[in-house]
Amino acid sequence: MLDFSSLLLAAALSGACLSITLFAIWFTAPQARFMPTVACGMLVLVAHVVLFWRYTKDASPWLCQIVLALLSFGFLLICLSAMQYLGFRAYRRAVLPTLAAMAVCAAFTYLGFDGVGFQITYAVVTALLAAIGAMFWVKGDHDRRILLVVSFLSGACGVSFALCGLILLAHGQWALGAAPDNWAERLNSVVAVACMTGLGALTLSLHHLQAQIELKAETMTDPLTGLMNRRALGALYGDRSFGPFMAIAMFDLDHFKTTNDLFGHPVGDQVLCRFAAVIRKYGRTGVDAFRLGGEEFALVMSRVTQEKAHDMASRIGVAFGTEIVATHRGPLRSSVSGGMGFGAAEGRTLDEVLAEADAALYAAKRAGRNRVIAQSRAGQPEAGPALKTA
Repeated sequence: MLDFSSLLLAAALSGACLSITLFAIWFTAPQARFMPTVACGMLVLVAHVVLFWRYTKDASPWLCQIVLALLSFGFLLICLSAMQYLGFRAYRRAVLPTLAAMAVCAAFTYLGFDGVGFQITYAVVTALLAAIGAMFWVKGDHDRRILLVVSFLSGACGVSFALCGLILLAHGQWALGAAPDNWAERLNSVVAVACMTGLGALTLSLHHLQAQIELKAETMTDPLTGLMNRRALGALYGDRSFGPFMAIAMFDLDHFKTTNDLFGHPVGDQVLCRFAAVIRKYGRTGVDAFRLGGEEFALVMSRVTQEKAHDMASRIGVAFGTEIVATHRGPLRSSVSGGMGFGAAEGRTLDEVLAEADAALYAAKRAGRNRVIAQSRAGQPEAGPALKTA
């Protein structure tokens, strides 16, 4: 037969080591704000286990209340850490019901119905663990296999607590006067140690995965405009075959060097951000915007005809022409030139379509700027009129 005291001490040791590890990681990565929350939750549960072990030796009504309160509060903190990690902000939905249940539990325990207090606490913990599993499965953006394991471990731990409460309920044990000791409690000790250790390890894995995703996002994003950069363009479309309903529009802000020389680089940055805001407004599924470097931008369009692609690029140029940037020299309006490159039925590479768009862009600049041009397949530019602005 398993030694109940040994199981409790094993649970306490496992939780203490895990919380220390989480705190250590948080000190090296303070941006992971969910880490101290889950670490504090683990420490609260460690305190619960130690005091519960003491309660098994010397039952006391006040100690019973503290033990049950720590159990609910510890899992509440772990639930809040999951909400922090996943971006849920409705903390009151977890906090208020848990605190209310803790108050009801304390009242029953004070009146001598400690068995009811244990049942209420087990129900609260089961609900919190079920919420953790559900939140990870519904909103998690990472590898679904990892999230499935998180949900399974949370569910298994929740079931073990539910069994403890059901045994007390089935036996009608409303007043115990001592720590409950049955097969469900022993099973719960084993399952809780295994599941909480596993969840701690997965927490570390998810933190590492999130850090990798954030790092990749940083390397793929232009820090000034927030658009994707040239590296992201290659990563997303480098291996794609551009068919007849795909197009790329390349844009270059007109006289941008003069803007920087006359008005200063801060104003130039404002102009770049204004154009980024304009091009971002046309983003949708199948349309991605990029800043390639300097004053050069690109828009990749899928599921569009050549006419619609050219029209979208022209509307972006017109919209940008209406933007006004306040400067010390007065209001500043800028214009943009664009060139179109198109896919083909036989498929074309990213470099081929970019080269076509780039040639058309330079043709637009030679034709007087402030226009969008598409190269004909014969290689001659189809010079359109200058873009009209309001």
